Amino acid sequence: MMNRRRGRRGALTPDFRLLNSKPNGKGMNMTIATKITAYMERSSWIRRMFEEGAALKAEHGAEKVFDFTLGNPDVPAPPAVETELRKIISEAQPMKYGYMPNAGYPETRKAVADYLHGEQQIAVRPEGIVMTCGAGGALNVALKTLLNPGDEVISPRPYFVEYNFYVDNHGGELKTVPTKDDFTLDLDAVAAAVTPRTKAVIINSPNNPSGAVYPAEQIRDLGELLRRHSAAIGHIIYLISDEPYRKLTYDGVVVPPIFPAYANSIIANSYSKELSLAGERIGFLALNPAAEDFSRTAAGLLFSNRILGFVNAPGIMQRLVARIQGTSVDVDIYRKKRDRLHEILTAAGFAVEKPQGAFYFFPKAPIEDDVAFVRELQQVKILAVPGSGFGGPGHFRLAYCVDDQTIARSADAFAAVGRKYF
Repeated sequence: MMNRRRGRRGALTPDFRLLNSKPNGKGMNMTIATKITAYMERSSWIRRMFEEGAALKAEHGAEKVFDFTLGNPDVPAPPAVETELRKIISEAQPMKYGYMPNAGYPETRKAVADYLHGEQQIAVRPEGIVMTCGAGGALNVALKTLLNPGDEVISPRPYFVEYNFYVDNHGGELKTVPTKDDFTLDLDAVAAAVTPRTKAVIINSPNNPSGAVYPAEQIRDLGELLRRHSAAIGHIIYLISDEPYRKLTYDGVVVPPIFPAYANSIIANSYSKELSLAGERIGFLALNPAAEDFSRTAAGLLFSNRILGFVNAPGIMQRLVARIQGTSVDVDIYRKKRDRLHEILTAAGFAVEKPQGAFYFFPKAPIEDDVAFVRELQQVKILAVPGSGFGGPGHFRLAYCVDDQTIARSADAFAAVGRKYF
């Protein structure tokens, strides 16, 4: 059986050593697609990072290695999760484990729509809700529905690296654009990237890897930009908002709603972070009720969910989230982790924006080559991810959804690096 490791959205990813092993025999052709081989080569820095990190842990003991690589939520799920799960399991329901409508249970879709009414400040239709296998599933469903071969999708960088593959999955091309120094939107850069082939813009706020939250005025101006450019090129440019960290914000920051800002918009969301259910693969896709040709688009989203093989989001999880809409983990736990790691980084001399949301830092590396710098961090047993992998060269990502002791014990190691460079 293939060895596996945990991936960003909770998925299991194959062991790259096995994927890169050579076939037996001489002169054998590659057994996998050329494109996948090329993608694996582009991601080889990920493989090296994991292998080198695993070697450090084996040599020194996991407790002496400060691993900030994976965004795997470590805050306990709210008590309501297990309370309601026990109720659901014990209840007698006809066809409890049977097939359901492809878009999900009607009562779950209604519960999500009702909750979004408050969050998005407009009435949301249950017919526009599709329950999905996490936000990754939702994004693939949306892109499958919208893209023709050769269509372009714009995303601000730094960005979640899988966008490259998701867009390519459905025949599109990802075009990334820079953000401002604080990682918020550069609308001039977005506008300059629009061409007659532009079909969608993907935003991710709070952002992975920077932790930035795009302010309400930028979302409003982005909506106006997309209305203007849609009219100019003669077809709709959709706005897709990837929001798995929506409820993980700090210091009173609120993620602004996108539905009031732009009619042709879609939300992709997940309960992985707000409920610490990353392994359960439960999320949803929501279509703005004001979207042009709402009924046909909603039907396309439902159909794409089926033909992509997701078919249905997990049934027990659907029943669960229908009952606990608005429930969230204790975000203050993440805030305390953020504040402590921020103190450590700034004391060591690193230039870093204090994240407004999510659970990542994206500091500037003291040398231009961020991959080389991450290797240098490994010399003091700090495991980080190069910013180049997120379209942010010259930076590195630290995930602070880790044990408090890992953060505390890392202070001397960061200080040692700081003394060398600052």
